[in-house]
Amino acid sequence: MSSVRGKVAVVTGAGSGIGRQLAFELAKRGARLALSDVDELGLAETADRAKALGADVHSARLDVSDRAAVEAYAGEVAASFGVVHQIYNNAGISGGGGTILENDWAVYDRTLGVNLFGVLHGTKAFLPHLIASGDGHVVNVSSLNGYFAQPTLSAYCASKFAVRGFTETLRTEMIAGGHPVQVTVVHPGGVATNIASATVTEAREQGLELTPEQVARSRVYNEKLLKMPAEQAARIIVDGVEAGRPRVRVGNDANIVARLVRLLPARYPGLAAWYDRKLFGRAGS
Repeated sequence: MSSVRGKVAVVTGAGSGIGRQLAFELAKRGARLALSDVDELGLAETADRAKALGADVHSARLDVSDRAAVEAYAGEVAASFGVVHQIYNNAGISGGGGTILENDWAVYDRTLGVNLFGVLHGTKAFLPHLIASGDGHVVNVSSLNGYFAQPTLSAYCASKFAVRGFTETLRTEMIAGGHPVQVTVVHPGGVATNIASATVTEAREQGLELTPEQVARSRVYNEKLLKMPAEQAARIIVDGVEAGRPRVRVGNDANIVARLVRLLPARYPGLAAWYDRKLFGRAGS
């Protein structure tokens, strides 16, 4: 068991979605918080609301894909609180909606930079502090797509499969080294966040042209797939952390898909392609 009360918990991507709700859930349970995001307005709102819940809060703008910035941030947080116990490497992006043939390299560079290297940067920068605390915990957010591949999600799936492998390797090393750090990988299913809409917004802000299929795919995700309230997801994650669980699946969809992949490892890609066509029509063709 690993109570969060009194612990210093770092949450990346805290400006919205699961990260924001993790901040609130941790605040309610008595944690002290270090919150970061690239969205300064969203981050400020999260920080204010967490303070209103009684939490001691340190907040800073942070691009997790920037290694030097993450390393400097880790030192900042440790100096501010004197100790760091937990890190929730949550920041992530959806990585566009094109096929491998359609995607340019910028999609992979940006998606892997945030979703994978953001996790690596956060883990490596904070791990010495977690070990020094004597009661550390690394929580890395993967996805249902950390074990289930789908069409048009190659960058996202690559990043989330890699997060799972990295996190499970970290767990073996903490055990082998006798380090006082627990490790949890989180696999959310369809959680009601702005991740699909943010992809469209970000692309438009960068002047990129989106196909009608990509716009339609984002709409379908919002209307049909991203259903679990983010606050419920946060409760499940923190419950899992306090219970010391090495793997936390969030949502019935995440559990059902995990069983499907385990039972039908050779057939599930065909089923995924069929479901994609059924759900998205031309958007998945």
